[in-house]
Amino acid sequence: MSALREGSRVARHISNCRSTLPLASKYARRFATSAASSSVDANLAELETSTTTLPPPDEKIIQAFNSESRAGRRLPGNRYQYHPPKYDRGPLHPIQSPARSDPVARNFMPGPFNLPRLKQTYDHTISSDLLTLAYLHKPPGTPKAPERERLRKWVGDSPYFENRPLRGPRGSSNLPLLEKDITFNNIPQIHAVHMNCFVPKAIKDYDQLYVARAVIQSISGRIPRVTWIKTGVAQWKTQNGDNSGCKVTIFGDQAIEFVDKLINLVFPKIKDWPGLTAGFDGSGNLSFGFGPTEMALFPEIEYNFDSLPGCHFILETTATSDRQAQLLLRALGIPFKSE
Repeated sequence: MSALREGSRVARHISNCRSTLPLASKYARRFATSAASSSVDANLAELETSTTTLPPPDEKIIQAFNSESRAGRRLPGNRYQYHPPKYDRGPLHPIQSPARSDPVARNFMPGPFNLPRLKQTYDHTISSDLLTLAYLHKPPGTPKAPERERLRKWVGDSPYFENRPLRGPRGSSNLPLLEKDITFNNIPQIHAVHMNCFVPKAIKDYDQLYVARAVIQSISGRIPRVTWIKTGVAQWKTQNGDNSGCKVTIFGDQAIEFVDKLINLVFPKIKDWPGLTAGFDGSGNLSFGFGPTEMALFPEIEYNFDSLPGCHFILETTATSDRQAQLLLRALGIPFKSE
């Protein structure tokens, strides 16, 4: 209590003491010279020193700034909805489609929502290794090798051979892709995964088609489309228009996650499996199939061997040859059967 009493006395003594220092002025002090204020421009002498003497604005000016009247003249909100153009008419057309990253765009796809582990491995390790393995040194000034003619000329004395288009390659009506050198801007990678499930029992038992669609949807994450028979065969007891199965295609991160699931969860569970056969199509795409036993190894599918269908898979890559595609898939961890 004595300490509190002494503290109050000290505070009262300090409040009664007055400082001997001069008080500062409450207003701003001018430290510059007064010569600038003495010389006033003659053009500014006619200006009013105050705006209080000006007349008020007239009624027309007030009505021009009336927001209520302008709001009443507006069109309803649904008249201002923007719809992007349905067709792309070229870069010189005045109406252009918005970028794909714009939510208003027709081809807008939200995401990415995650970063797959296999994609990180590809970006940080596999891509640089592929670029190093496939490096082909070309000194500056080296002329390009002439490309071989893949289309054949028409040989004969007929006058119609002069302006006729060249003939296709032997044995096929389609030209295969030309293998391009791997550079920093065309390193092979996974582009898409196609899944096709053929269910011949769905012609008589429609429930088999439901099971196939549920299986494909569970392992892919997307709703598959139902396929039908285009040409009926009497020996197989099929007619035109009968439901035959389902198919789906996944792109981007979904495709990479599916390949990661195959490599780390499905392939190691197959017993006495020598590996995939190098079933490439000549353009860098790998195709293989699973039976009901292998389909049951997916973690999303329950073990029901009686109704599980088989499925065909196609791994589509951006490689331009089978050699580049096999080099990519081996680096990702897909086992191939030794020759």
